[in-house]
Amino acid sequence: MDKPWLKSYPPGVPAEIDPAQYANIREIFAQSCSRFGGAPAFSNMGRTLSFTQIDQLSRDFGSWLQNVAKLEPGARVAIMMPNLLQYPVALFGALRAGYIVVNCNPLYTPRELEHQLNDSGATAIVILENFAHTLEAVIAHTKVKTVVTTQVGDMRPFPLSLITNLVVKHRKKMVPRWNLPGSVTFNSTLSAGRGGKPLVEPPLTHDDIAFLQYTGGTTGVSKGAMLTHGNIVSNLLQTSAWWGTGLRDGEEVIITALPLYHIFALTGNCLVFMKIGGHNVLITNPRDMPGFVKELGRHRFTALTGVNTLFNGLLNTPGFAQLDFGPLKMALGGGMAVQRAVAEKWKKVTGKALVEAYGLTETSPGACINPIVPGAEYNGFAGLPISSTTITIRDDDARVLPIGETGEICIAGPQVMKGYWNRPDETAKVMTADGAFRTGDIGIMTPEGYVKIVDRKKDMILVSGFNVYPNEIEDVVAMMPGVLECCAVAAPDEHSGEKVRLVVVRKDPGLTREQVLAHCKQHLTNYKVPKAIEFWKELPKTNVGKVLRRQVKSAPPASP
Repeated sequence: MDKPWLKSYPPGVPAEIDPAQYANIREIFAQSCSRFGGAPAFSNMGRTLSFTQIDQLSRDFGSWLQNVAKLEPGARVAIMMPNLLQYPVALFGALRAGYIVVNCNPLYTPRELEHQLNDSGATAIVILENFAHTLEAVIAHTKVKTVVTTQVGDMRPFPLSLITNLVVKHRKKMVPRWNLPGSVTFNSTLSAGRGGKPLVEPPLTHDDIAFLQYTGGTTGVSKGAMLTHGNIVSNLLQTSAWWGTGLRDGEEVIITALPLYHIFALTGNCLVFMKIGGHNVLITNPRDMPGFVKELGRHRFTALTGVNTLFNGLLNTPGFAQLDFGPLKMALGGGMAVQRAVAEKWKKVTGKALVEAYGLTETSPGACINPIVPGAEYNGFAGLPISSTTITIRDDDARVLPIGETGEICIAGPQVMKGYWNRPDETAKVMTADGAFRTGDIGIMTPEGYVKIVDRKKDMILVSGFNVYPNEIEDVVAMMPGVLECCAVAAPDEHSGEKVRLVVVRKDPGLTREQVLAHCKQHLTNYKVPKAIEFWKELPKTNVGKVLRRQVKSAPPASP
């Protein structure tokens, strides 16, 4: 089929990549450890691990899993922790030993954790002890037999490790009481693995599963996307080829504030920058914005990824505007739509463009990226389909629509998942007959090949038969200086079927409903203007920072 986006590709970006050059993720990791050796790979809480050190530590952990824990080939290993140095050690150790990694959100409730452990069939878990009480509540109802616990300060040098752990546990009281008989400590596994039998790295092909990456489960039961070594290898080659026009191997410093258990940071930060020899600075608690800004001041960072709410939060944190943005080459937003008001303020404060990318858990995740080249500007689009990726806009019957028409975005390429774990019926629902993944996102494609996300199918508001997309409402409202954040959802209406309900978090305490309404009437067609406007102290968000529309929609109206 015709690919109009190819004529818009930046110079040097290939139309196709060759996934066959690597058999698995492990080969890319080994190449980087050999090539970059003593260069910094990961930093957190004042300690930096080089590629050589990550190589050795992950080898130790993988050896322990094989030879002491004696996990079966293909076993699922769950990891449940925020951004700490223990994460990449456990991640690469498990992958090198041939196991499947199951990323778990540390904020899961016992019910959510039990479902994911049982659905994946995980038999081992590495967990920060702050969340061990959650595991304790459900472990008897799972297949988990091997439990490795770690503490926040475990990878810091002594005595800082001891001091950190004591403060977290006793002064800040961040560790609820827990009891998991037979559990072992993370540091003890590294010692045992180092002194035991060597790690045996089994053969792995493109068809072998690397990750069971669970979808958010905002509708129905959370499902595990089977991301194979071939999927991830492909996306690393696609993304690094695209970013390679502006980033240089072995020279980049990326700020990783999004959690590594989320697919955006897992692939885009951890794995891609591992491939190009980048230095990952791990932020454990980005919600502490003053602390986050202070940490940013310690590094000459060249790249930063995030979601719209994270960029907006930084822009509204004292001290951020005074940072040195000279080295910054790439600020990349994804996970949710980047609002024009945020992108424009980002450019004004930093002098650098905030560009948007688009992907999903099921696509490993990269599918579209805007050109990251000198002079790049925010353009309101999700980007161009990346190398070896075909994007079509289709109707409800999966028929491809002409350029410029609105429909469901469908993605085909080597990064598209193998399917949902043990759910062939759910897999069939999201795959077209010709092998494209149905995203559930509504969008259009321009004649130049740029993809624009209009909204999620399920979030669309139907006002008197007219489609109203929340993103458009939010973009308009976010333009107001007195607005910090906002969220538009559907509410029942006896006259129009549904109406637009707008929830606003004020930056200016004096902002009134009348002012918001007047602004909306100036910039929106009448049927798109919110009929209900509420002011909240904050919006509910996922741990990644995405606004939980479903919770906003189900919440009772706020009193005037």
